[in-house]
Amino acid sequence: MTLWASAQDRKPSRVDVSLVTDEAEAVLAVLAKKSANEPVTQADWARIFSSQGYVRLKQREVSMKRSFEDTDFQKFVLSDELAPRAELLVETLVRWKNADVTRSARLALAYLPKEARIRAKIYPVIKPRDNSFVFDVKNDPAIFLYLDPTVGREKFENTLAHELHHIGYGSSCPTQRTSEAIARLGPNTRTVLQWIGAFGEGFAMLAAAGGPNRHPHAVSLVNERARWDRDMMNFNSDLKRVETFFLGILEGRLSADEAQKDGFAFFGVQGPWYTVGWKMSVLIERTYGRQKLIACMCDPRRLLQTFNQAALKYNRKAPEPLASWSGVVINSFSPLAPVPCPTDHLIPGKALTQSQGWEGRLAPAASPHRTLNTLQGSHPISRLGRVACPRCLAPQRPQYSARLSPNLKVGKGGLPPLPRPTETSILCKALTQSQGWEGWL
Repeated sequence: MTLWASAQDRKPSRVDVSLVTDEAEAVLAVLAKKSANEPVTQADWARIFSSQGYVRLKQREVSMKRSFEDTDFQKFVLSDELAPRAELLVETLVRWKNADVTRSARLALAYLPKEARIRAKIYPVIKPRDNSFVFDVKNDPAIFLYLDPTVGREKFENTLAHELHHIGYGSSCPTQRTSEAIARLGPNTRTVLQWIGAFGEGFAMLAAAGGPNRHPHAVSLVNERARWDRDMMNFNSDLKRVETFFLGILEGRLSADEAQKDGFAFFGVQGPWYTVGWKMSVLIERTYGRQKLIACMCDPRRLLQTFNQAALKYNRKAPEPLASWSGVVINSFSPLAPVPCPTDHLIPGKALTQSQGWEGRLAPAASPHRTLNTLQGSHPISRLGRVACPRCLAPQRPQYSARLSPNLKVGKGGLPPLPRPTETSILCKALTQSQGWEGWL
């Protein structure tokens, strides 16, 4: 019994979070001297420049290749713009120091894998730019929060939960197995999956709210909530805008710089990475449960198709159907069963007598009258990287008949595929080259 208790005592905590306010306090001390017409000494500046918050803030800005000089910061602190806000900044820092940091961490952990850990230093900072962000997630996780007098304690706890979720996600997702599988994909496909990770902003909005039944801006200002509600009305069109972005990467139409520019544009104030990501997360949780949502967020290959399946159920009863993701995008990376593709050309098809070993991708046993159509011959792969639907490389695109094969009525785990066409041929657009899905045949 004693040994068991000792082992429990040694078990690492899932939460190790501390609030570091030295930079903000040092800046406020200078503002207080200025207000009292007292001289600001070199020791006062040294206190700021040696504070942990300032040192790490400077490291972050330099890593982003931004200018961040001590002399420029001195001018900011002594500026006429900052001085009138000094009293409000003092009050705000007091409120934030009384916030329940552990509650914010618990909200984040509720939407993370069981093995997730949250270890972070939180820096409320007074600085020229009014943004908040995370830094050095892998080594010494830091959260920088702009000290904003309009943000009360509840909103601070909400924002903190959002950022702590990013920290916890980075500590546990994706798994090594998922990372290795993604590493075997083509470069364009990997880039798309990296950008799908940006939907983590919406996932963090859900976590910070405390669940799907609470408005993500319940503790925000009225204008922030109104902006979110307006943006949510554009969900379907925003989803398709992001889809066009993904297709541009997959098809090689966007250079690396263009993809970077377009992808960052979707952040906005709280753009589609937030709104579309939140809506997808909410629908998946309501349809399949929280654990399924967490699994999808930790394996970005599963997210879009799982949302499509949830949307299919939702749309059967919904007065306003939700948009869904193109099968061309999903089939470029999904580890689940292929989904129907857009209709352009008939794929050559021939029934097979046995499985080709696509674990988790064959038709489920519950679909006895449906099968996958598969190419005859050397089985080339499209540049979008799938074997069944987008694998349409035959230059003449001849048409073949296909028949149903009972040998493909196999279910090998994972999620059930989306409903398949009942016809004996699948339609898809012809493609021209392979993305190289090594190890997936």
